[in-house]
Amino acid sequence: DRKDPFTIPQNVTLYQNYPNPFNPATTIRYDLSTAASVELTVFDLLGRQVRTLVHEQQPAGSYRVTFDASGLPGGVYIYRLKTDRATFQKKMILLR
Repeated sequence: DRKDPFTIPQNVTLYQNYPNPFNPATTIRYDLSTAASVELTVFDLLGRQVRTLVHEQQPAGSYRVTFDASGLPGGVYIYRLKTDRATFQKKMILLR
């Protein structure tokens, strides 16, 4: 049984960034099972938004976004994937 590499994902999934910890850049991956309005944002631990990585309508599929944290202080950050139907978030660590 061969798997089609272009199969539409079954669920909306936000994966742990890689590498983590990172300096200065990391990759964030996510899957969309249906077309959705997508917002991928990064926050500091005080809840302040530090970067918007994606803010657009996207078709179903698998995505990969690079977050370059040059200029930001080291520490723990939260990245949040928000779609029409769900919100997911994970922590990542920027080492300086």
